[in-house]
Amino acid sequence: MFTAKDLQAIRQRGSDPKTVEKQTGYFKKGFPWMKIVGPATPERGITILSEAEADEAVRYADTAAVAGKCKFVPASGAASRMFKDIFAGLEKLDAGEDLPADAPGSRLAARIKDFAFYTPALFGEPEDSPAYRKDVLEKVLTDKGYGYGSKPKGVIKFHRYGEEVRTALAEHLVEAQEYMRGADGVCRLTVTISPEHRSLFEEALAEVKPVFEQRYGVRYDVRFTYQDKATDTLAVDGKNKPFRKDDGSLLFRPAGHGALIKNLGEVEEELVSIKNIDNVAHEKLLPVTARYKKILIGEALRIRDRIFAYLERFDAIRDPRSEEAHLLCDEVENFFDRKLCMQLPLAHDPAERMQMLRAKLDRPVRVCGMVRNLGEPGGGPFIIAGRDGATSLQILESVQIAPEAKDILKRSTHFNPVDLVCCLRNYKGERFDLSKYVDEQAGFISSKSYQGRELKALELPGLWNGAMSDWNTLFVEVPVETFNPVKVVLDLLRPAHQG
Repeated sequence: MFTAKDLQAIRQRGSDPKTVEKQTGYFKKGFPWMKIVGPATPERGITILSEAEADEAVRYADTAAVAGKCKFVPASGAASRMFKDIFAGLEKLDAGEDLPADAPGSRLAARIKDFAFYTPALFGEPEDSPAYRKDVLEKVLTDKGYGYGSKPKGVIKFHRYGEEVRTALAEHLVEAQEYMRGADGVCRLTVTISPEHRSLFEEALAEVKPVFEQRYGVRYDVRFTYQDKATDTLAVDGKNKPFRKDDGSLLFRPAGHGALIKNLGEVEEELVSIKNIDNVAHEKLLPVTARYKKILIGEALRIRDRIFAYLERFDAIRDPRSEEAHLLCDEVENFFDRKLCMQLPLAHDPAERMQMLRAKLDRPVRVCGMVRNLGEPGGGPFIIAGRDGATSLQILESVQIAPEAKDILKRSTHFNPVDLVCCLRNYKGERFDLSKYVDEQAGFISSKSYQGRELKALELPGLWNGAMSDWNTLFVEVPVETFNPVKVVLDLLRPAHQG
């Protein structure tokens, strides 16, 4: 399949030829469908806390011991999809056509003063004319103005506060000081970016870091990290043969956010909050955002501490056939079933039973916020049956669900806003090797193109999907006010992004 030159190129990328060959095999055989028991709902799978329980979770978040905190923000890639419709509008205007009043480009120009990046000097007063619409779109997208069409979302101006304007990155800094401040007064953030955008992020950070540190009485430690090129996957053509560029070389593509499990595994802090770069709101919503993030933190730390206590009790047991061992196994099984929707296969041998339960306990913990399903895009929470016979809570994308099981989606009550809290150390204080808890069978194949040629691309198991498949998982309902993504630029006109 690969020439000597191919193998050399693969190794130069830091990849293993055997891994690349194994990945290309998925194009031929595909990925197995997930065996879905049912959607996670308030009846089973989604935890809904009372106000008293929520208050207790916040208290636990504020008082429980933790070996460092870090906010992890996936922020790589340009904002091209955010402006896709605007680019299409500009193409029409360039061709001499006008845009309908309800077209995204028309709406952007008509309401340009409502965007945080508006300045009178650059855009003037709005006019109802093709020439003005073209001028606005050019200044938003190209180097005639902001050049946002080729910049990352993190440096785009999202919100205005009088004379102060904040980028998405700046809003993450403000959020972090509210709920991720360490005991030493430092807010630590790991932001995944593309190498070509580093200078833009560094400039955006330098602009606000000293201001926010003085305003909020905090210090920021922001680390920029790149998606490892070695995690890129080989593209194939329509016949499932390696896709080759015009010069005959292999084409590798970024393998989706699932590749970031490697970056997450390099975070030294124990407690990590994960939230996408575009999911930030105007500071008026910070109280509710911070409260529910602390609720997720508190729930994660409570599960962590309960699991640690179980593991320490297991360590003290000398005879797996003892009454003490039997009662502890019963207690752990009940905890798994009632709290984490995990039902395990029957083990007749006491030692085997204890070993199985202990292995299931000694894994990373994640608590995921789930929002009531209001038709927003995003993966959903489900209960699935794994290949080992155990059920578990999982976040699935629609492409992972078999066509004959699509009716299950209609029964779903919640969706995944990507609002996670993770505990990354074991009960001995050691960092988990996160690569051991990835379900490699949970990837998927997508159709893409390169220079006009069709190809197939392999997406690695998603960061909060298959990459965290073998984690101990809890889903907790959070209000829709905590989910305010900016998928297209016009989303910035929503109330959550307007002062």
